[in-house]
Amino acid sequence: MGYTLCVLGCGTMGIAVLAGVIDSLDAASIRLDNALRNAGGAANGDSSTPKLKWESHTPGTLTPTSGDPSVPTQFVATVRREESAKKLKNLFEGLGDLGKTVEVVAGSNLEAVQSADVVLLGCKPYMAGAILQEEGVKDALKGKLLISVLAGVTISQLQSLVHPETRVVRAMPNTPCKIREGMTVVSTLPPGPETANDKAIILNIFPSIGRCRFLEEKHFDACTALAGSGPAFACLFLEAMADGGVMMGLPRAEAVELAAQTLQGAARMVLQGNSHPAQIKDSVTTPGGCTIAGLLALEDGKVRSTIARAIQAATERASELGQPARK
Repeated sequence: MGYTLCVLGCGTMGIAVLAGVIDSLDAASIRLDNALRNAGGAANGDSSTPKLKWESHTPGTLTPTSGDPSVPTQFVATVRREESAKKLKNLFEGLGDLGKTVEVVAGSNLEAVQSADVVLLGCKPYMAGAILQEEGVKDALKGKLLISVLAGVTISQLQSLVHPETRVVRAMPNTPCKIREGMTVVSTLPPGPETANDKAIILNIFPSIGRCRFLEEKHFDACTALAGSGPAFACLFLEAMADGGVMMGLPRAEAVELAAQTLQGAARMVLQGNSHPAQIKDSVTTPGGCTIAGLLALEDGKVRSTIARAIQAATERASELGQPARK
């Protein structure tokens, strides 16, 4: 049971997705083993239930492993150079027993697609045309699910490059998916006989590495800017907070830790407590206190509008990434 997942052009995002899925499958296997062990222990009067470390940290859900046909059981990753293949193989081997089963191939896109049931396109956006137009690839993709994580490359553009019977879906995960804290937006699936199975496949990949939302494709450039580029923007803000702490005498390591945990805690309050960011801000801000003094300094620096404009600029750039270069 299960299917073969091929990451075609396994770059940074492909590595993050594949590593996250493998980690999730390993965690699910460990949890199943623990459950069976605990069941045996309970039968012998031992009711203790060990808690896995990741369970208290990540919102990512476990991918089932009990013969579900919508769960990947074999993995193939393609790259251009042998040197890259060796590095990638070493990386996946460090993920444990399941990671060691990943087949990494260089310059063999056609063979990889032929062996796969589901293909995740993870190359650079400008390389999509060349890869999908390689001899034989179009026929090899016939009747298969193609999931693209390419910024700026539309479904219609991809459909013009593949067989009419290829089911094309866009997904936009972000880098934190490699620690199962990702945010992925997936294009809405058109109705059809394979829709239910395709959705099950998608929901066994992306929710296992964080959160997942289905949205219409027209929103994808903004999602690319907000969720895809967002970690860079957040880290710039985090670094600035830490710099302020260092300026006021804190050691660098402790300043970074305080800033990172503060941002993580505030984000979790929004996600898990269903609180509006303004509510949290106001609850911290007391009359005449240090928080309002800092907030006014941020407003003087137009931080709010600058961040919003950064999302706007990144969105506009995202819409250009998959387009032909201007001459």
